Amino acid sequence: MDNKENSPSYSNGFKIRGIAGLISFSTIIPLNIHTTIEEMASFTWFWPIIGGLIGIFVGSVGFLSLNVLHLPSLITAALVYSFAIWFTGFHHLDGLMDMGDGLMVHGDYNKKIEVMRDMSIGTGGISLFFIIAIITFSAISAIPASLIFLILLISEIAAKMSLLTCATFSKPLDNGTGKFFIDSMSIPLLILSFILTSAIGFLAINITGILGIIGGLIGGAIVSIIASKHFKYITGDVLGASNEIGRAISLIVMIIYLLNF
Repeated sequence: MDNKENSPSYSNGFKIRGIAGLISFSTIIPLNIHTTIEEMASFTWFWPIIGGLIGIFVGSVGFLSLNVLHLPSLITAALVYSFAIWFTGFHHLDGLMDMGDGLMVHGDYNKKIEVMRDMSIGTGGISLFFIIAIITFSAISAIPASLIFLILLISEIAAKMSLLTCATFSKPLDNGTGKFFIDSMSIPLLILSFILTSAIGFLAINITGILGIIGGLIGGAIVSIIASKHFKYITGDVLGASNEIGRAISLIVMIIYLLNF
């Protein structure tokens, strides 16, 4: 290997480009930095921390709407969810709708993947989006005002944990950007991310926060099982879908715990 690549400055530059690239890939924040998909994918395990950054913005919108402007919970839920999917550049939402189209198709996995990669949106995509959107919207509207910032923060971290879980237990398609993120994940890295995010969850809202992270893991596992059955291989669209589904399940798990315990 070239001595330059072994130097501390090169290593630090690689880390900065990889993490900054992942932030730019995950949000609409305009970071003017050149990077590659390989550099970004090498920090896939770090994605939930970036989810925390997203959660700070999303949670702030919720806190401002509910506690400062005193808007009704339904309007707050609409503003929060709209901001969340806009701030993330609609990338994961696009994957959710593409996956919905693929699930609706009858035929072998090749045909399903072909439909999933088609640019048009069908009934399956619209239906899956509606299901996840209405669950997410309803869960956000049920969050107590005193906890809205923290619960939204954890839900965005959990969404990325869902993505990591799906990537860890899935087989990648040979082509497509999803392969780089799937290949970079392993069970030890997933455990590392889970420990880090669970610590954040516990410090934020105790057991509720840990359960929110676990909800993200459950969401990713469910998506991996369903997608592997239908598509055999996991694409970037499926990873994006796992983010949206994981967020919804995380919110539901936290709301259930808060209402019953």
